[in-house]
Amino acid sequence: MRKTVHLCLSSHDEVMYRSEADLIMGFNCYAVAVLSTESRALADGFLSTHNHTLIQSDHPRETMFRSRNAYSRYFNTRYRRKGRLGEKHYFQLDIEGLYHMMAAINYVNRQGLHHGLAATPFDYPHSSANVAFRKQLGKCVPPTLLPDSLRYRFLPSNVTVPSCYRMNVSGLLLREDILDSAYIEELYISPRSYLYQMNRLGEDDHVIKAQKEENDTPPVTLEVIESGVPDFDPGFCKTNEFGKVNNSRITDIELCQWIDTTLVPHILKNPDKKTIYDISRSRRIQLYERITQEQQQRRFQKMAPLFNGKFATDAQLQRCLCLQYPK
Repeated sequence: MRKTVHLCLSSHDEVMYRSEADLIMGFNCYAVAVLSTESRALADGFLSTHNHTLIQSDHPRETMFRSRNAYSRYFNTRYRRKGRLGEKHYFQLDIEGLYHMMAAINYVNRQGLHHGLAATPFDYPHSSANVAFRKQLGKCVPPTLLPDSLRYRFLPSNVTVPSCYRMNVSGLLLREDILDSAYIEELYISPRSYLYQMNRLGEDDHVIKAQKEENDTPPVTLEVIESGVPDFDPGFCKTNEFGKVNNSRITDIELCQWIDTTLVPHILKNPDKKTIYDISRSRRIQLYERITQEQQQRRFQKMAPLFNGKFATDAQLQRCLCLQYPK
């Protein structure tokens, strides 16, 4: 019988997904791994430094290996990087029981909300929150599809995916084709129940109680789901449940795009060197110090923040400039 498992791969001190294209490729690599291991995908959430997935599989370890290996090859090739991407070990949590499974889906689908990237789970595009009850929730606008002849550009090398798994013009394999939405809808029973779980504040006492009555395994909570993410701050995530997005703070993706498209071309004049990883670590540290000083001066002089009116935190600058690479 298939095991239901939650998998989390984290990079923490180095951004794993530097652009929207990277997030798309990350999901596509995961989708290919799910299909090739005959697993069932139930939920996913991809963020700049980590991803969460929930699958039913006879081979969860192989699924993670294939997904991680394919994406690492893509990332290292694109950014002229070498070595392992992400923490040495991934986090796996075995899920037993329907209520435990529902709680896990809730937390994975609410990643964008919990990390302050969206006002609701449905507003974050790189998660599976919009897969269930699409018709009832008015999300059935037909997507514009990419011609079959171009699909290879957005897939791992030497991989083909049957055309029944559609790909939109951005290169994303559609989540509604990859995930088992019918199974998820049976779990939640109704669109209203699903909406409540996606929009509630705090832990759902009913679901926690049901988990305790279901079996002896510990309830799935936000802290449990995020166990694979170093320095996780539950207070930050719970505050973000109110949906008040801090629009004055730049996102990792926005900061990486500024670095990759504005800063790097200004620093590197050699056409053969064109990514942040082509800049020496000592030079990256100097850039970090200069940007930090510039931000402080602007704040002291009450000038507009450096990044189109937004500011970057110290931790963001360090991971987006890859200061810990090479380890």
